[in-house]
This record gives sequence, C-alpha cells and structure tokens, in this order.
Amino acid sequence: MAREKIVIVDDDDFMRDSLLEALNRPSLLLKGFSRGKEALIELADGSASLLLTDMRMPEMDGVTLLREARRLDPKLPVVMMTAFATVETAVEAMKEGAFDYVMKPFTAEVVDVAVNRALEHRRLLVENEFLKNELAKRFQLGHFIGKSPVMQKVFEEIRLAAPSSATVFIRGESGSGKELVARAIHAQSPRRDKPLVKVNCAALSAGVLESELFGHERGAFTGADKRRIGRFEMADGGTLFLDEVSEMDLGLQGKLLRVLQEKEFERVGSSETIAVDVRILASSNRDLEKAIENGTFREDLYYRLNVISVELPPLRQRKVDIPDLARYFLARYRQEEGSRVRDISPGAMDILCQYDWPGNVRELANVMERLIVLGRGEVIMPVQVENSLSKTPAARNGSSSTHSDTAATVYRPRPLDEVEREFVESTLRHCDGVRAKTAQVLGISERSLRDRIKRWQDAGLFPVI
Repeated sequence: MAREKIVIVDDDDFMRDSLLEALNRPSLLLKGFSRGKEALIELADGSASLLLTDMRMPEMDGVTLLREARRLDPKLPVVMMTAFATVETAVEAMKEGAFDYVMKPFTAEVVDVAVNRALEHRRLLVENEFLKNELAKRFQLGHFIGKSPVMQKVFEEIRLAAPSSATVFIRGESGSGKELVARAIHAQSPRRDKPLVKVNCAALSAGVLESELFGHERGAFTGADKRRIGRFEMADGGTLFLDEVSEMDLGLQGKLLRVLQEKEFERVGSSETIAVDVRILASSNRDLEKAIENGTFREDLYYRLNVISVELPPLRQRKVDIPDLARYFLARYRQEEGSRVRDISPGAMDILCQYDWPGNVRELANVMERLIVLGRGEVIMPVQVENSLSKTPAARNGSSSTHSDTAATVYRPRPLDEVEREFVESTLRHCDGVRAKTAQVLGISERSLRDRIKRWQDAGLFPVI
C-alpha cells in the first residue's frame, strides 16, 4: 500500500524535528522543510496527502503558503500550527480553506488527532472523486453498445449537446434507451457533480405530478401534513429529466412552460417565489407534432423543449447491433446469476437477429435474462430462444410488431437431429476442437461423440473442426 505523504513546514528546527519524530510510522512518508518556497516545490506534483505548516515564518508566512498550496491542489488538507497570540489569524486561515489548526504548545497526541482527521478527510475526497469518475465512465459513449450508423449519429448528437445548458428532447419508442441517453448527457455535462433528478410524467395524475415537480406547503391540500420539496428544487444546479412529458396534463403544461421561461416557481399552497438553475431533458415515445394537432400538447411548450432533438432508432432499424447487445446482456446476467451459460450458438443468434423486437432493447434484455436464468447448458441453443420468444406479449398477440410478420415464425419446429447437430458443433468450437472436453461437457462418451460427428460429416452436414 502506498504511503501517504505529509509535508511539514516550520522554521524552528527543534519543532520540525519533533514533529517528524512524533509522526514517524510505516504508513507515512514525511518531508520536512524550513521555508515555504521549498515546500511548494515538493507539493508541485500533487502527491502530498497533507500539509502541516507553522503560521509565522520568514519570507512566506503560513497563510500565503496555504493559498499557494491549495492553488496547486484544491483538495489538499492543510493543518496550521499557531501560538496563542495569533489565534485570530488562524481563524482567518480557516476561512481561506485550512482544514484545522493546533495551538502551540501542543502535545504529540493533539497533533496526531489533527493529522488523522485531515488524512481521513483526504481519503474521503479521493474516494468520492473516484466514484464520480467511475459513474461518468459508466455512461461514457464508449460504453454504449451500437456500431450501426444510426447509433453513431446519436452518439455524436450527445457529444455536441452535453456541454451546453440547452434543453434536449429525446425521442424514441418505449424501451429504446431514452433514460440512458439522458444519463449520458448529464454525466458528460458541466453539471455532472450535481444531481440528475428524474420524474415519470406518465405515472402520476396531474395533481400529484404538480406537487412532485414544484413541491407543496403544509396544509396545501388534504393529506399535506408537512412541507414537501419538489423535483425542481432537488435538481437545482443539476439536471431534471422529464420522462414521457407528452403525458402531462394541459394545465400543468402551462405551469411548466412558465418555469422554463422564468426559471422560477411557487410551491403548491405558497406565494413565495423560488428561483432555480436547472437544465431540462425531456423524452416521449409519442409523436408530439400529432399531439399538437390533436390539441393534447401545447405548441409553445414543444418549441421550448425541442431546442436540441435526439432521436433513438428502434432496435429493428439497427439489427447489426443485436449480437453485441446480446453478448453484453449474456455477460451481465451470467455474472449476476452465477450461471454456467457462457455463449450463444450461431443458430440462436440468427433467431435473435431476425426478430423485430417491438419492446426494443428492454425486451432483448428481458429475453436474455430469462435465457440465462433458465439455461442448463453452457451454450444457448435455437430452441431455447424460440421458446423464450414465444412467451413475449407480441408473440402471444400473434405479431412481433406492426412492422413485420416475424412473430409467426418465432417458433419453428425442427428435427431433433438438426438441433443436436448444431448443439454439438457449437460446443465443440467452444472447447477449441478438443473432443474429450466436448464429450465431458455434453455428458456423453468420447466414442459416442466421435460416432455422431462421423455420421454427420459423411452426410456433408458437419464441418471439419
């Protein structure tokens, strides 16, 4: 484990040596200096975990050193050492960003407590930064799955939209990944350190949704027994994602429009105006142009929301992405479930690619999870996919989508010998052609496997592996 570096600065040689001795431990790397300028050279690379400095020193005093050190590393905790006569100056140093101060004369125990607290604070800051970066990486475009041209266009639109504060309207069918796009935009925006707050406009009635968005005061309506902070306030400084905004009541649409224009609102039951700084992302699976024609959506609100438009294509329009998506879900659910399933046979993948996926990526994820949970072998076979797809709502209704008739062929009865042959071929390939290992996986003798392969090869139905 790397040692934590502490830079100690004091022009009093005895005090500096005493601190170096008191803090000497295997987990710490101690560096002592008599001048602030010397310490700044040591601090320049950002590797220090703590600066412990005297207040009164020649050439550069402790407060000046504090400012310069914090300029080099804003997260560096600084503990000041001061005599009784300079307590007011120490308090001023706290205002400048010092983490703590100790008053001279002090015991080794007092310094030890201050140092441990400061180092723990530094660890928490580093851990928090790491977690934020990991979260951002999770939603970087490189982690989106989509090599198709239509998805590459979406990625480029996200890259361009993210750095701005403009409202983004995300279009796409249900299950196509609209919320993931919203998260990616927020994660790459200057607001990424602030909250991303989501509200599903389709899941709440008009009255409840108004309270969710703007909050309410105690007694504003029956059951309002205490003040409630709304989503706009929660998202202040960050991003508010209005999912399925097209389902919002017309009256509430007008109130939302005012907030977008004025950037202020009142809680339900209050006359106090609250100003907020919120970026709006909105989504819908409906055609808002038609909704405007039908009188169910305000045209002025549409133009306010539709500053930047990102349209997610349905999965049936980017089938080239299905193999990568299927393997991603395979790896994800295999790990979560501790399953022995580790691959998809070519025939099974063909069926996945031919299906139209009316439920889009969400439906594909659901099917893959079911295949992993119910799978008994190491390879997903065609019959398993056919049986799984036959349980989807689209298949039960007799059509896979309004765009094709593939559901009619979701389940295709095939001869047992054909299914067995494909299963054996796939297993043999994943065992790198080692027949002994393949026979063990299949639960049959090596001789039985050899006889089967010879029979199929003689008939020209099995490749030479």
